[in-house]
Amino acid sequence: MTDANSPRTSTAPRRPPAEGEGGVFSQSWFPVALVSELRNDKPLGIDFLDGRIVVYRGLDGKVTALSGYCPHVGADLSKGKLVEGRVQCAFHHWEYDSAGTCVKTGIGDPPPTSACLFKFPVVERFGIVWVFNGDTPLFDVPGFPYPDDALETLNYKAERPLRSDPWVFAANTPDMQHLKVVHKIRFQADDPHELVRWHDWGLEFSYRALHQGDVQMENTAGIRGTSIFYRWGMYGDFWRGTITGYGLPRPGHNQVFNCNVVLKGPSATTQLETLLEISKRTIAEDWEILDTISFRQGTLTKGDKSLAKFLAYLRKYPRAHPSADFIR
Repeated sequence: MTDANSPRTSTAPRRPPAEGEGGVFSQSWFPVALVSELRNDKPLGIDFLDGRIVVYRGLDGKVTALSGYCPHVGADLSKGKLVEGRVQCAFHHWEYDSAGTCVKTGIGDPPPTSACLFKFPVVERFGIVWVFNGDTPLFDVPGFPYPDDALETLNYKAERPLRSDPWVFAANTPDMQHLKVVHKIRFQADDPHELVRWHDWGLEFSYRALHQGDVQMENTAGIRGTSIFYRWGMYGDFWRGTITGYGLPRPGHNQVFNCNVVLKGPSATTQLETLLEISKRTIAEDWEILDTISFRQGTLTKGDKSLAKFLAYLRKYPRAHPSADFIR
């Protein structure tokens, strides 16, 4: 029992900057939609960062991501339609090409030179549309040791966003205490922290472990940027890979997108069904924690060595918001 007269000591809690703090966001790739959600007649409207974007597939087959409000008087472009590969605003029928330039007005007035949208870097991979917060990507969306066309994939997105920033979910990967006590991973190494390799845009480590049900794993896992988790390796008697993206529909929230991959073959469907159950179980183990957490760095122990280094990485991570004047 604590003596009421004894002084209490505490360490001031610290945390990495919250997304949107100071008006800026991590310069990372964020998943925004499943490829299956795209339409060829209407742009898809998506909440992103602290505003809104539209995403669509053009006549050339390429996916485009643009700021979501018409610079004329601010109509939501997702209420419009696609006309010959251009986004047409529903309000006054101004039209924007894939570069974000207004090329036509509804009544024929010459488009103002200032009438333009912000064009985001975008890639389509593993059945997911990824958008980069910035003018130029700092790194690529990670892949696997096998070419994409050698893989069978199965993806999904969570029904609703979690009430925590994407980096909070990403911090689970270097949090060895979390992996051990929540996900019941038993590392076959005395000190898994020594396995972690750090680089400019994240971390990666290869390990052997037993998973729930005594399933033998030989994994390479990592975090890229602040919003992408990936892993690949043997799970029991088959090879599997997973890439999970944490989208950013608004500050203080993240939308989980997941894709599992296996090698093509007669057992691929069964293997993917197994992985889907494991992925959903793993996310369920985290759901209530990450949906209510007020993340801050308090008193850490030696078991938090990799987590502490990741939090230091996050505090130095580049942040910007070049689309701020366009998407809000």
